[in-house]
Amino acid sequence: MNRKSRSPIPEPIAQLQRQLDQFRSTQSGRTKLPESLWQAAAKLARQYGVYSVAYPLRLDYMRLKKRLGGTPRLRLKAAAKPAFVELIAPHPATPEDCAVEFESSRGNKMRIQWKAAAPPDWAGLLRAWRETEG
Repeated sequence: MNRKSRSPIPEPIAQLQRQLDQFRSTQSGRTKLPESLWQAAAKLARQYGVYSVAYPLRLDYMRLKKRLGGTPRLRLKAAAKPAFVELIAPHPATPEDCAVEFESSRGNKMRIQWKAAAPPDWAGLLRAWRETEG
């Protein structure tokens, strides 16, 4: 059976562990821990983390965590609402050169050449040209 190697307990936690063991050895049954021991555990939890303190000291993880509630915790800062938002449109596909030629029954010609993503209004252009033709 493989045993997981455990890292050594930091000395400040080991000192508090000895104090807790001494307190527990003098008490019969379940007795509340003195506030001074809880405060010492909370101070170490701020430095080493809640689990790293609660586990070796055999303390209730959630109770220790609650005692840290009044301390500043690392929180993600709420994103400030931007005063300006820039929207960048995707680059359209490169428009191709297009050309259209009209020729009337009289032989008049009109050539339209453009380079754009959207085609012009063919019906409107043809109608306008025919009206000028007479």
